[in-house]
Amino acid sequence: MFVPAATLSNKDTLPIALAVAVIVHIILIAVMSFTPRPTENINKSIDITLINTPTKKAPEKADFLAQENQLAANDGTKKPEPPAQNPPSQEHSPEIKPVKKTVSEESTPKAAQKIMTQTKAEKKVIKASKRAAVSQPEQHKELTAESLQQQLAQLGTEIRHSQPSAEQARIKFVDTVSAHKYVAAQYMKDWESKVERTGNLNYPEAATKKNFSGALTMDVGINADGSIYSIRISKSSGIPELDEAAKEIVRMSAPFAALPLDLRKELDVLVITRVWKFSDESGLITR
Repeated sequence: MFVPAATLSNKDTLPIALAVAVIVHIILIAVMSFTPRPTENINKSIDITLINTPTKKAPEKADFLAQENQLAANDGTKKPEPPAQNPPSQEHSPEIKPVKKTVSEESTPKAAQKIMTQTKAEKKVIKASKRAAVSQPEQHKELTAESLQQQLAQLGTEIRHSQPSAEQARIKFVDTVSAHKYVAAQYMKDWESKVERTGNLNYPEAATKKNFSGALTMDVGINADGSIYSIRISKSSGIPELDEAAKEIVRMSAPFAALPLDLRKELDVLVITRVWKFSDESGLITR
């Protein structure tokens, strides 16, 4: 009798299945590794060159495609070049004239310099005209006795009110005495009385004419002992004889009284400035 084969158990089936699976994977890997890959169709690239200067004649053998004909640099034929322009000869060519600058280019810096120069010149002209205006009247002005008197009077006023030097610090006018003005004023009145009395007793002959009237301004400096320090005509009468007669009256009146002790503390020389008026009616008056 036929005896049936023994059935496989679950324990035997699993190892067999794993073995079969391994064998199948090994076969697939081997087949895939050794199978040649199909070749790809590779398209050949075309080089295109841009031509700036085309040629009329086409080359016999072209290496590249281009939109215009061009000879290669390594060919024996040279590239076409633009025709050289020979300079015209000097005989037939017209003279080349320098390009003149435009008015704006040329005149801009020079115009600015000209304006500056003109401004300086105008300033010089104005200054010169002012000087001429000042100096012209002085040059053409006639020197008269009245103008001379005015100049002398102005000079005397300037000297009188000027700052005295170290040596003249002790020389003061009556109107500049500070601490003892009343003493100086009284001394001046006494001085006037003596001068007028002496002048009327010795009235100058130049003032004895009928309807005569003349005046002068004189500064007389008196030392501390009453002697004369200085005599100066600050404004002339216009008559030299009358000016000299007034000086002589001062000399005849000297010596004067000594300066008061209060004044000596402040000054060494007292200067009295008075206007001397000569008239045929009133005689000599000082004021």
